[in-house]
Amino acid sequence: MDTESRSRTHPSVLTAARSWRTVDIVVGAVIGAAMGVVFWLWGLVWSATDPLFALFPPAQAVFYGVWLLAGVLGGFVIRKPGAAVLTSLAAAAVSMVLGTQWGVMVLLQGLAQGLLPELVFLATRYRRWTMGVAVLAGAVAGLSPAVQDAVMYYVAWPLSHNLIYGALVVLSSALIAGTGARLLTTSLARAGALTPFASAKD
Repeated sequence: MDTESRSRTHPSVLTAARSWRTVDIVVGAVIGAAMGVVFWLWGLVWSATDPLFALFPPAQAVFYGVWLLAGVLGGFVIRKPGAAVLTSLAAAAVSMVLGTQWGVMVLLQGLAQGLLPELVFLATRYRRWTMGVAVLAGAVAGLSPAVQDAVMYYVAWPLSHNLIYGALVVLSSALIAGTGARLLTTSLARAGALTPFASAKD
């Protein structure tokens, strides 16, 4: 085994690659804050489009994926354990401060929506950052609102409505949060905005 190969697999090298730097924390917070503003604006769009789905409310879930973007994007940009949780929680906190109809619950949602894609990244040992992983992370993140919303907000709906809603949330999350995060990471890398990160190679 040559020197380069040993350096790629040596435990101390892997530990250093996964340790957090100041730039990681700052960029994670910035991504979270920016996405928090997007979340807040998306809440206004969600409320404004309610009448369009009066005949079949579960269909509104096709737009849900925007709210799952922060965690997946943070994970793909920073590529460190905990990045998805940091950015998702930061986004939720900012949207809560700006004012949302869901109040403190957004923090719990932010935590869950960061933890779930984090599990996907953990399963790859933070080494695979393909479009497939992004889509899977987005879909898994969508499981949280798919279940939570059915229990907390849509109890009066028939089971069929909740199942359709849940399926659409997961699909929307896979497409918008998953694909969106991967494409955004590539665009930022091409623009030279990710120089301090391994994701700059995208």
